[in-house]
Amino acid sequence: MDFQKLALDYHEFPRPGKTSIQPTKPFNTQHDLSLAYTPGVAGPVSAIAKNREDAYRYTNKGNLVAVITDGSAVLGLGNVGALAGKPVMEGKSVLFKLFADIDVFDIEVEAPSTEAFIETVANISATFGGINLEDIAAPKCFAIEEALKERLNIPVFHDDQHGTAVVVCAGLINALTVQGKPLEDVQIVIQGAGSAGIATAKLLYALGANRDNIAMVDSKGVIHVERTDLNIYKQAFAIKTPKRSIAEALIDADVLIGLSGPNTITPAMIKCMAKRSIVFALSNPDPEIYPEQVAEVSDTVIMATGRSDYPNQVNNSLVFPFIFRAALDEKIKQIDHDLLVAATHVLAELAHLPVPAEVKEIYKNEVLEFGPGYILPKQFDPRLCDHMVRGLKQAIHKQKQSG
Repeated sequence: MDFQKLALDYHEFPRPGKTSIQPTKPFNTQHDLSLAYTPGVAGPVSAIAKNREDAYRYTNKGNLVAVITDGSAVLGLGNVGALAGKPVMEGKSVLFKLFADIDVFDIEVEAPSTEAFIETVANISATFGGINLEDIAAPKCFAIEEALKERLNIPVFHDDQHGTAVVVCAGLINALTVQGKPLEDVQIVIQGAGSAGIATAKLLYALGANRDNIAMVDSKGVIHVERTDLNIYKQAFAIKTPKRSIAEALIDADVLIGLSGPNTITPAMIKCMAKRSIVFALSNPDPEIYPEQVAEVSDTVIMATGRSDYPNQVNNSLVFPFIFRAALDEKIKQIDHDLLVAATHVLAELAHLPVPAEVKEIYKNEVLEFGPGYILPKQFDPRLCDHMVRGLKQAIHKQKQSG
């Protein structure tokens, strides 16, 4: 069957799109209507006018997140525009609801400038308990997130940066445990210096990786201190090294984290890496290199991709719904670096626990025991929400007590 047509039909029938809005209160009688609208609604309106925090008592603000894009970096399709990004934003909305029971409005903003986008989001932010930025190209995504964090008193989270970083680092911690290599000693190559690559490097530093051991590679080669073409975001990751190409960077490297584009890594490059290496080829849907190609040159590599048809899928849905669930429940104002570190460890821990039978039934063709083929929990593990949210809330409480 033509998969493209199947996907189009899925989105069109029996009604277009993937989401809808359902009322949460009874609307069956005239009395119900008088409570829900006029005159009853005047009560909560007056209360909120006096105390803005009462919006969390009388409206859906405390369980409502905006998933917002400008469509400038949608999946691997690039700058397709805000409206074309709407199917992805609707899909993100479904994941929020299914995995963490969070309601979402997807918002596609056609803004003429970065400043206009920031103003638009800031001006509508009162509606929401949190803002999830999505599919916004680097480097403007950094400026947008920084500006909104400064201006808003609700959590602002760019999932392409921080969701990716957490799930990558959680998987890497576990893969290093399997391979018997300490994080602080390994040589790491990050291929891709966009939002995900930069956020992953920052989180690796926070987790204890040696800054001098991380080589970041963009489309022009290794990011080193002698380059004069680096923006301010890339400059922070420039290192002293004679290596210039991705092939040179991978010689004797322990870890490759691919966050770039399809078919950019060859089996010969993998063969030059250190023994018991780790390869995360996360370009989606087509990875930097396929697991079959890696297997041709080494049987000791731990391999992960962003795809669901291979073991060790690295997917942001393991992270973002639960970070927002904890943040909304605890009414925190920002999702900071300490919480991302905590999320990394909490997610990594779950992969060490025995997997329930119902999860094994879903993934019949995989060995779901901690090891080379199972370094991250599965999206449909029923323990995931409780485990993640409980661990994150504990971390938030510790922060409040120490702060």
